[in-house]
Amino acid sequence: MATPYVTDETGGKYIASTQRPDGTWRKQRRVKEGYVPQEEVPVYENKYVKFFKSKPELPPGLSPEATTPVTPSRPEGGETGLSKTAKRNLKRKEKRRQQQEKEAEALSRTLDKVSLGDTAQTPSALQGPQATPLAASDPSDSAATTEKAKKIKNLRKKLRQVEELQQRIQAGEVSQPSREQLEKLARRRVLEEELEDLELGL
Repeated sequence: MATPYVTDETGGKYIASTQRPDGTWRKQRRVKEGYVPQEEVPVYENKYVKFFKSKPELPPGLSPEATTPVTPSRPEGGETGLSKTAKRNLKRKEKRRQQQEKEAEALSRTLDKVSLGDTAQTPSALQGPQATPLAASDPSDSAATTEKAKKIKNLRKKLRQVEELQQRIQAGEVSQPSREQLEKLARRRVLEEELEDLELGL
């Protein structure tokens, strides 16, 4: 931005008065011959900066046409420029993704087969503390299948404990079973029904 100069009748130079952003006015200032305002003074550059600015972008002798980017054509076998390990990892990821999609499809198919009427037949199974509705699980999520597997494992463990307790009572090891042990024995049928429902869901 060039500073506006005013020359008077005697030949002296002045910087014209200007208005500040707040509305007040700056006085005009007298300047000597050859004065350059600070904002117009060129920034100092040492010889290294000047050298690198004047240096050409391309190596000597290389034409600009040769630097146009060429789009590489990918071979059908996969990505270009990847190592064998990277290609192998890509294949593994693709297989894993396809396997998860297959599992999700199978789960959604089995969920479609299991109707709400089947779960309504066993209301006592749904009153248990570990009861989870099958229809609420997300069929596209593989975590739901692992969660079901954990629940099945847990139910089998509880059934095993109930059977062991029953054998101990029949063998006479436990002569007077406690209230908790009796409740555990009473829940056997509920646990079996719940386990059966979960196994049908898989």
